Parts: sequence; C-alpha cells; structure tokens
Amino acid sequence: MRQGALAMVFFAATAGVAYAQPYELSQHDVMDAASFTSREISLFGVTLGDPETTASDRLVHEQIPGVKAEQEAMFILLLDQRKPVGPMAGVRLTNGKVDLIFINSRFAARTRGLFRRVLTSESPDDVRKILGKEEVGDENVMGAVLNYEKQGVLVNYLGKDVNVEFSHSP
Repeated sequence: MRQGALAMVFFAATAGVAYAQPYELSQHDVMDAASFTSREISLFGVTLGDPETTASDRLVHEQIPGVKAEQEAMFILLLDQRKPVGPMAGVRLTNGKVDLIFINSRFAARTRGLFRRVLTSESPDDVRKILGKEEVGDENVMGAVLNYEKQGVLVNYLGKDVNVEFSHSP
C-alpha cells in the first residue's frame, strides 16, 4: 500500500515536468503573459539549464536558416545574416550551463505572440499592457527596466531598442 502511495506521489510530481512543453520563441504563439515562466522558454531548442555542449550544438553547429552564430567568451550570439550589425538573440553560459536567454528588437520578425508585440512596443506602458504590471521597475528619461521576477523575465525598454531577458525565476 505504501509503495503504491509513493508511486502516485512520484507520478503526480513528475507528470507536470514530463508533459510541460517549452515555448519555442521562434515557433509558438505565447499569448497569455501569466501562462509561462522563463523555465518554459526555449531559443532554437535551447532552454535554461542546458549544458554548454547542447547550446553549442544547437546554436553554432546546426545551421539555422538565416542566422549566423558566433561564440564570444561566455555568450553565443545569433545575428541576422541579412543585417549582421549586432546580435538579435543569444544565450549566456555560466559554469558550463545556459543561465540566460535573450532576444531584442532585431528578433521581432522571428518571434511570435506576445513577445513580438513586446519587442515592437512604442512605450513602457505598451509593455505593461501586454505583460501586466512589473514587480520591480525603474523608469527614467533614458528608458525603463521592467522586472517580472516571478516569471524570470526582464524587459529593458530603450526607445526603439527593446531587450527581453529570460533567467531562472525564483
């Protein structure tokens, strides 16, 4: 009886993890800001916590159409091959693992759903209409930093440049 109860608890605890599908930034329409956390976000198959070898294999060694990948120090940067003026997305590697995924305005054409709307926002208030009120924020004449700590999302709004960072949520 006890083993059966333990098996039920184990199944219940792992069922959510086993069936949770990451939101691939370039494929899925994330439409509800409250329905995801940074742990469910992936960039071309790379998620937070992946080992450096996985990130390197998927972002650098696999050919992503229209994307040029470069590894610089602790970052793997993705550039648009048509206009390689700066990275449009990438990951940061710390202690051999992915600890940060980022996208910016240059990635807007490749993403879908609410993140496309965030990356093309006209003001910090537009970002708040899409993602809701931030838990922590700072706004000044230069721009705004909107921190959605519970979801592990940070939005840096700098006029026409919008950056979204996904890191481990608490």
